[in-house]
Amino acid sequence: MAHKTFDTLRALAIASQALGFILIITLETVMGGEAARPWQGVTLGAMVAFALALAVARLYRRNKERKAMARRLADLDDEP
Repeated sequence: MAHKTFDTLRALAIASQALGFILIITLETVMGGEAARPWQGVTLGAMVAFALALAVARLYRRNKERKAMARRLADLDDEP
């Protein structure tokens, strides 16, 4: 099975986490300590939710590839 050299889901995960951390630091800098806390929590929650969604998408993609591979192998076994 050939692997792609560029994984879109991995790139999205890295970019979203980097953006989230930048936003958390920016909120602390702009708003100050206590005022930024709720928004930092919302940002962290969004980061976790996005990471979970990407994990589910990755699992779906992997299972889809496994099923396709199993189908191809079964088709090869069925040939005379």
